[in-house]
Amino acid sequence: MRINKLEKLKRLTDENGIIAALAVDQRGALRKLLGEKADDQALADFKKLTAEELTADVSAILLDPEYGLSAAEARKEGVGLILAYEKTGYDAADQRRLPDLLPQFSVKILKELGADGIKLLIYYDVDQPEEVNLAKQAFVERVGSECAAEDVAFFLEILTFDEKILDTGSPAYSKMKPRKVLEAMRIFGHPDYRVDVLKVEVPVNMAYVEGFGAEEALWSRQEAAEIFKKQSDLAEVPYIFLSAGVSAELFQQTLVFAKEAGAEFHGVLCGRANWRGGAEAFRTNGIDNARTWLAAEGRENIQALDLVLKQTATAIDLPQ
Repeated sequence: MRINKLEKLKRLTDENGIIAALAVDQRGALRKLLGEKADDQALADFKKLTAEELTADVSAILLDPEYGLSAAEARKEGVGLILAYEKTGYDAADQRRLPDLLPQFSVKILKELGADGIKLLIYYDVDQPEEVNLAKQAFVERVGSECAAEDVAFFLEILTFDEKILDTGSPAYSKMKPRKVLEAMRIFGHPDYRVDVLKVEVPVNMAYVEGFGAEEALWSRQEAAEIFKKQSDLAEVPYIFLSAGVSAELFQQTLVFAKEAGAEFHGVLCGRANWRGGAEAFRTNGIDNARTWLAAEGRENIQALDLVLKQTATAIDLPQ
C-alpha cells in the first residue's frame, strides 16, 4: 500500500486501529424512512443533523456527495470521510442489478471534496451467468484502479442476493446466504481489485440461529460459529460488517458472537441500527425532536457499539 493511501486509511480508524464508522449514505432507503413528503433538502438536513450529533464517538462517516456534503462539513474534527461513488439502488426490472456510478463525480473529484476513502456498493450473486459477473468484476477492477491512481482507500460493499428469491430475509434465501457471502468475499479479496477494506454482510441471518431469533432455527450456535470463522479465515483483506438495518442490540450481540467464534473482523460501518429512531422522529415530529433523539438514544447506541468493538474487533495491521 502506498504511503498516501496508507495515511488516508489511518484517518478512518480509531486510536486502536479499528474502523468504527457511521454510515449515512442512504438515499432511497432514507427517503422512505423520512416519509413520502421528504424532499432533497430534508435528506440533506437529516444527514447534517446526524453528523452533528453522532460523530463525536466515531472514527469516520460514510456519506454520499449528492445530499451529504453539508454533513461532511458538520462532522467533528478528526473524523475521517468516506464518500459513496455509486448511484443509489438498482433497476428492479433488471435482474442483473448492474452497478452504475454517479455521472457527475470521479474519484479525483471526490478526493478533492475531502474523501479519505471511496465506497462502491455492488449487488453480487455468485450464481448469476458468468457474463454478468465478469462485467461486475471488471467494473470493480476499474474503480479499484481509479482509487489506486488517486491514492485513496477503496471500500467495496457487497450485498448478496438471488434473482429467483426476492425476500432476502426468507428461510429459502437464508439457507443460501453463507455460501454467497463467502464466495463473493473470496473473489473480491484478490489483489487485482485493489480493495483495501471489504464491507460485508454478517454471513448468516441471525434470526435463524439457535437462541437469537424467534424464527425456527436453521443453524445451531456451533454451526453458525463455524461459518463466521470460515469467513474470517478466507479474508485476504481487512473486512468490516454492515448492520443491514437490524436493531442496535442485535447487531452488538452479533459482533460478540463473531468474536467468540474466532472471527477477526476489523470494525463496522453501521447506519440505521444507530440512527433509525432519529429518522422516525424527524418524519413524525420534525427536526428538533430528531435532534433530541439522536443526542440521547442515538449517541447511546454509538457509545454502546464502541464498547463492543473494543472487546471484539481486531486492529488493522497498518505499518507505522
